Amino acid sequence: MGEQVDVVVVGAGPVGLLAAIELTLGGVSVLVLERLAAPSMVAKALMIGPLGIEALQRRGMAAAMAAAQERTFAAMKKATEQHGPDARRGGNKFSGHFGGLTLIRADAQKEPGRRGRPVDQQAAEAMLTERALALGIEVRRDCDVTNFVQQADGVDAGWASPTGEGRIRCSYLIGCDGGRSAIRKMAGFDFPGTPATMTMYQATAEIDHAERLLPSGWRRTSGGVFSYGFLPGKLIMLDFSGPPENREAREAPVTPEEIEAVLRRVSGADVRVKALESGSRWPDNTRLVDTYRRGRVLLAGDAAHIHSPFGGQGMSLGLVDAANLGWKLAAVVRGEMPESFLDTYAAERRPVAEAVLENTRAQAAIMRPDPQSGAMRDLVARLLDFDDVNRFIGETMSGLCVRYDLGSERDDVGRLIGDMPISHRDGEGSLYDLTQDGMGVLLDASTGGKASRLVAASAQKIRCAGVDKGPSMLIRPDACIAWAGEANSTDGLEEALRRWFIPLPVQ
Repeated sequence: MGEQVDVVVVGAGPVGLLAAIELTLGGVSVLVLERLAAPSMVAKALMIGPLGIEALQRRGMAAAMAAAQERTFAAMKKATEQHGPDARRGGNKFSGHFGGLTLIRADAQKEPGRRGRPVDQQAAEAMLTERALALGIEVRRDCDVTNFVQQADGVDAGWASPTGEGRIRCSYLIGCDGGRSAIRKMAGFDFPGTPATMTMYQATAEIDHAERLLPSGWRRTSGGVFSYGFLPGKLIMLDFSGPPENREAREAPVTPEEIEAVLRRVSGADVRVKALESGSRWPDNTRLVDTYRRGRVLLAGDAAHIHSPFGGQGMSLGLVDAANLGWKLAAVVRGEMPESFLDTYAAERRPVAEAVLENTRAQAAIMRPDPQSGAMRDLVARLLDFDDVNRFIGETMSGLCVRYDLGSERDDVGRLIGDMPISHRDGEGSLYDLTQDGMGVLLDASTGGKASRLVAASAQKIRCAGVDKGPSMLIRPDACIAWAGEANSTDGLEEALRRWFIPLPVQ
């Protein structure tokens, strides 16, 4: 018999690492298997949206993210010095934008303090790896899952590495192995969607006389869209001449010649690429799995949904998948919740992914270079002058509009709560200070701690904090408000505890 572990996570990107952290904090054993021998340095996500940022803050990575952000700002300052004052403003991918329109205003948002940050994927992986190792999580690299068999009480998975091969037994397996997920394919998930219509490029390149030939900021031309210089050497292009012809073309390494040819076509400038440090390409196809779970195999992140990177939504979407799934799966593995508890994962997260796919398709439509798309783009730009429209688009892009349907008439129930200062009976602090170990939280504003007594008598893994003002709130480990009550009322609290926290009776 091979190794045994509670959960195998396949993929050591940000989503897989956060899933492993959540599971470990939930008290179950985890092994992360990663096909790559070392973290990929291929240019990928450049930012994390607010909900993803908050998922990392709740697990102790606020300082690491602040440091990563400062490194990016320093690089942007350098780019401004190299490429002129418009580089940072016009090409700032980190301010709110929709379809390249950097018109989402902080003053129109309900919660302007909750915003994305310029933390790139490599920085996110580094801080998550450090946190995972500190928790004792094994991340086994250069190890490819080659097959698995589901049984009634677990999953038997086979793996191979340059030094050998073996099998491992787990209760559940999570595929966090990206858009070309082998786990998704082996498990037989349907992955329908829309075909690609264009190709996007991200590169770090040295371009001869760029300061003279390429204007700063986002530029839409008759050939496509490009932005150069918002970070040193950073180039983003949207080529509307069509997607890669086939899989071989899509997966081939990006060359300096390809970047030069596309940039000439899109910019209309006679540019020359002197050197290419890194480059990547993506089509704009969108796909979404039919379900997030098949038996004991679950998917999260790009393994479950792919879309264009417009608006910088992808990494945040996957991180919140992991935050939603991790604590729930841990409760099931501990035997405290029924397996049907996992159905809430897909019920809550799949509609969110569906909405992201829709808004990225809409963004692609208004970025095309034809006159009809240009007219629609101009109309959207004018509509963004209205605060209500600006707020709607802003919350759509940030994810702050997300509200899970928990059956409550209260607008706050089902929403993901941001960090906030709280005054509790033990002193001053912040909400996220109470969440670092993965527990749920009760903010109790009731007289005499009435709500806290109810929680203490019936549930575990909830930290109670008496607060000076209401409403009282029961907050799940993923920051979802599971219950809220005004004044001294605890109506509905016991039902919420049974639904999300109270263990099954011992058989």
